[in-house]
Amino acid sequence: MTTRSRVLLTGAAGFLGSHLLDRLLQAGHDVVGVDNLSMGKLENIASHLNGEAFRFVQRDITDPLAFRDLPKDFDCVVHMAAFKIPRYGNALSTLRINSRGTENVLEFARESRAKVVLASTSDVYGRNVKVPFREDDESVIGSSKVARWGYAVSKLFDEHLAFAYQESFGLPVTVLRFFGSYGPRQHLSWWGGPQSVFIDAVLNDREIPIHGDGLQTRSFTYVSDTVEGIYAAIVTPEANGEIFNIGSAHEVTILDLARIIKRVSHTPGELKLRFVPYESFTGKSYEDVRRRVPDVSRCERMLGVKATVGLEEGLARTIAWQRGEPSTS
Repeated sequence: MTTRSRVLLTGAAGFLGSHLLDRLLQAGHDVVGVDNLSMGKLENIASHLNGEAFRFVQRDITDPLAFRDLPKDFDCVVHMAAFKIPRYGNALSTLRINSRGTENVLEFARESRAKVVLASTSDVYGRNVKVPFREDDESVIGSSKVARWGYAVSKLFDEHLAFAYQESFGLPVTVLRFFGSYGPRQHLSWWGGPQSVFIDAVLNDREIPIHGDGLQTRSFTYVSDTVEGIYAAIVTPEANGEIFNIGSAHEVTILDLARIIKRVSHTPGELKLRFVPYESFTGKSYEDVRRRVPDVSRCERMLGVKATVGLEEGLARTIAWQRGEPSTS
């Protein structure tokens, strides 16, 4: 992209979207942000609403006419809007929003001849036991009777659809698979990830809910590191046609995450844990991923980006922000 480019950003008022908006405007780009505010918040982008370089449009990306009145002069379309967590009964919404929304976005990008940067997820690796995950590794998805896999399947479909558009129409596409992004503006529910729920519990002297035995591992990435990966993918021509893992390679168990949050929060009392069996999830079968850690060598080599914020430092910043937010309890 040129030094000053026009970017269409879906999910602009969400957690990652709003931080990426900050980065794009800071770098001097013009941005049109689209969000239906079902999960995003206007307060996340309030400081930019009156700026000359930003225009906000409240739309639902699943509406085929969502982009009808927008100019077709964008250099890049960054598709961050998505729906997830089908294990809580949202499987149909997850599949519909992610498939229909992505097709509408890709069709608009095709008409605009714009590069597409697609937000995907580490969930697409599924139950693959070969870690760390490399971008070309197999996706091992569980039974279609287990709603937990609906999100992974929907994002895999999005990836295939994006590359099909690239093949059919010459549309430059870059796919980004995120690993456990967290930080200020994160959702305080499970939508935001275990760290947000754990912090809320610790700050309010409640039990931390641990799914299963807590020995499953994850990699958590502070939001500024995730955003640098996204931004590099936007502005790097060599990223076209590639898939990148975006995240930290530091692996931690869910139990240790709870312990770290308790320690970093400097709250009184003992750590309180409540183990939640998987069978309790809406009374249906559930399958967890035991280990999730990325191989980030391609990101470092091609995008020049490496996660730099350590877990304790990132959690300390996040806890400081979350202290000022209303509890979900």
